Amino acid sequence: MSRLSKKSPSLCTDLPLDNADICKKLDLLRQLLRSCFGPTGRLKQVHNNIGGHVVTTSTSSVLLPAISSSQPFINLIKTSILNHVSRFSDCGLFAAILCLSLIEQAKQSGLRGNVAIRVNKHLLGLCTSYLQGEDCGCKVKLDFCSSQSLITLARSVISSKPTCVLTEPETLHISRLAVQAFLLTVPCSSPGIVSLGKIVTVSVEGHGVLNSTVFPGVLLDMPDVFTIDKVENLPSDALRMVLFSASLAGDLSELGDGIIELHPGVDTDSQILDQLLELGKQVVKDEVKLFVCQKVIHPVMQQYLRGHGIIVIERLGITLMEPLTQLTGAQPVATLHTTIPAKAYGRVRDLSIRTFGSKTMLHLHPPGECAICTMILCHRNETMLSELKVVCQKTEHVLRLTLREPSALLGGGCTETHLAAYIRHKSMNEIPETVSALGCSQTECLLGVEGFCRSLEAVAAALEHDGGSSLMDLTHAHHWSHPADVLTEHMGDNLGSCGCGLVESSPNQKWTYLNSNYPQFSPAPLSEDASVQPHVLDSFTAKLNALQVAVETANLALDVRYLIQDVN
Repeated sequence: MSRLSKKSPSLCTDLPLDNADICKKLDLLRQLLRSCFGPTGRLKQVHNNIGGHVVTTSTSSVLLPAISSSQPFINLIKTSILNHVSRFSDCGLFAAILCLSLIEQAKQSGLRGNVAIRVNKHLLGLCTSYLQGEDCGCKVKLDFCSSQSLITLARSVISSKPTCVLTEPETLHISRLAVQAFLLTVPCSSPGIVSLGKIVTVSVEGHGVLNSTVFPGVLLDMPDVFTIDKVENLPSDALRMVLFSASLAGDLSELGDGIIELHPGVDTDSQILDQLLELGKQVVKDEVKLFVCQKVIHPVMQQYLRGHGIIVIERLGITLMEPLTQLTGAQPVATLHTTIPAKAYGRVRDLSIRTFGSKTMLHLHPPGECAICTMILCHRNETMLSELKVVCQKTEHVLRLTLREPSALLGGGCTETHLAAYIRHKSMNEIPETVSALGCSQTECLLGVEGFCRSLEAVAAALEHDGGSSLMDLTHAHHWSHPADVLTEHMGDNLGSCGCGLVESSPNQKWTYLNSNYPQFSPAPLSEDASVQPHVLDSFTAKLNALQVAVETANLALDVRYLIQDVN
């Protein structure tokens, strides 16, 4: 069939960062993400103009996919940030704001793109070496002998998501539950290679957050309330169970692919039902007490099993299959046309009933040590509950990253300001060597360093949303917030502690406003006082990768010469 219209030529944009429309969209994206950053960040409601669900969030993993753009340059940055978030779960807004600030600073400085790229890459190497070194002044070791540092890390992740709408006691409660659930997934005495367990999350809408709790084992929805008496009367020893991944609904479509030959007069429904009942007889003979199916079970088979005192759970779903196999040791049976082998059966130590609001759930207790637990999350409405569930999953991932690298970075903007001061001082002391290695002039190098440090400071300044000012002390280079209603002459008496909580203000202390000129200095190390602990921590692994992703993505954007779009 011939085309109704001629094919349009591709649209080519030369030097996209010189394009006013693209720069305007980049600045809008930077302001949008900046306004979401931190515990006091502003929420965003995203709605597709052709209908659909309204998304209310300030979380990068939810917000960025909800924002659609026809501009490839914007989508390049979005894809890079979302790839980081999918791997590390945290610091997505940090990476995005830093990336966009680096692009903006390079453009404003007038630096040639290739020079800005080389300087950014060099400074990223300095940051990485410093953060990974033993003398890093913004890194703290996590002590696994005490859960306090883990709770602080979890609380920092949870409190940075204001869509959850949590009070201070609720934030602390959820933080403790997140750490408790994480520790339950770490096996204590498993020989050989250690395999982490799973956290099963169950959402309960309409109840207070403080009703949230964690149970070892798995909780399954139990719509059949008539089995409660059977559960309560079961002996509390190891109970045999069986798990089916195949549908037991009795449909021909479940028999697999291929050609089915039917003889005239054969009743296929009754033959399949007979096969199901034969399976039921074997289960009864083998003294199974719990029968679970991922899909649907035929009503007649359900009645037969329940008539023999067996508890039946259907429509389990794919997400619970792996936790249940780990908990019980059962091997999922994928067909109804063979005898169930003895090794396919699993065991649970005990069964009990748990009630949460309108939900009645069957609690499966593990037969021995098992790294599977269930977190019951409660909240007052659907939007808050949905965000809380996402945040708790991210918190679990962040806590798991600490097993690989038992360290954290100071939060509250202190790592960003500390790094900026360190890079300025380090670069000024090594300017001749740097200029020679990068093949640029001293002026260009200094412009690149200034743009990089101002970008780091811009991330710290993004934590302020209430009209206040962001400052840095000229001793330790930590971040401070100056409220809008506090007079400047009384600043030293009213600043309290820095963003991470490690440094207290004093009248003799000197500060400078962020993104202002100040004499370069080497940040002084903090006193090693074990009684003073940071109040805000960031994931070391996630933030280090976010820093690398931000710089590399900014360099990639600065290196783009043409945008070619097929508009057909």
